[in-house]
Amino acid sequence: MALHRPMTPAVQFEILDLRHFSANSLRPVLDQEVRLWNERLRWSYRASADLLLQYLDSRVLPGFVAMEDGRVSGYVFCVYEENKAVIGDAFAIPSRHGAQSATEIELRLLEHVIDLLINSPGIDRIESQLLLHPHGAHASAFERVGFEIFPRLFMERDLTPSFAGLVADENLSFASRPLPAGFELRGWHDEDFTPAGRLISACYEGHLDSRINDQYRSVAGSLRFLHNVVRFPGCGTFDPLASKTIVKTGSKELAGILLCSRVRSDVAHITQICVDRAHRGLGLGTLLLKACASELRKRRCCSLTLTVTDGNIEAVSLYKTQRFHTKHMFDAMVWNEKKGS
Repeated sequence: MALHRPMTPAVQFEILDLRHFSANSLRPVLDQEVRLWNERLRWSYRASADLLLQYLDSRVLPGFVAMEDGRVSGYVFCVYEENKAVIGDAFAIPSRHGAQSATEIELRLLEHVIDLLINSPGIDRIESQLLLHPHGAHASAFERVGFEIFPRLFMERDLTPSFAGLVADENLSFASRPLPAGFELRGWHDEDFTPAGRLISACYEGHLDSRINDQYRSVAGSLRFLHNVVRFPGCGTFDPLASKTIVKTGSKELAGILLCSRVRSDVAHITQICVDRAHRGLGLGTLLLKACASELRKRRCCSLTLTVTDGNIEAVSLYKTQRFHTKHMFDAMVWNEKKGS
């Protein structure tokens, strides 16, 4: 007698407009995403999730929702910035009946939002960095319409002493490498905001990362980037004590900056580090990293993280010498409309 397996119930799966959904309907999915951010990156995503829920209740955020048998199983959203659009996030949970994986659902959501943006009047550039998701996981959705994909590294340094005397050794090492003559190392000041915008724009002129994030291409764009880092909770809570600057002793002109945020009570993240082109090769980047780590360790921070483009060989090498190791690789994606096509 033949045995028959019970048939899997038919899955009713739809992609719908995000603006039709309230915050409460997406809260269970966001709660799972918050847990994954903490598990994978040791990053508290709660503040970002709560901010997203506020936007959802306003019903103005463009994007899509995946629905399975009346249950929200994933979402994607985007924002418009003049002629550019940014895909902010895509996240899904596996199909209830195992018919589709979370990645397969995310791919469908991404295909919908990419098609929306490419066909939006006036949009000639699209950017996205899906920090949570592994390198290559969603490449097919972007490659099919001509996006460039840039692998990026999520690197981490353990600030917990691994053996007795490590802290003392590092403090001695820091003290034994004084600043070159004519420079001063200090913390972040509010008046550094505008000079830092000018420094970032100058440092990234022609740089690989300015292809990934076009905010780096102008002072105005760099100031918008700084506003998001310093005054907005999306990249954690800005930590002015751990953020460091190097200035010229006489003119007080910025020669280098390191910006740091708390992404969890015991974890910090470097959101920006750059050194004026005229003063590179003097070890200023190393001193900024050491000063930041030393300050964080005083306040019992156990981990320091950063992101860097894999193709930025010089920066990756510097971070490795400072005991950062690659914990995760993800992708940055960029699309530019081909003029005259």
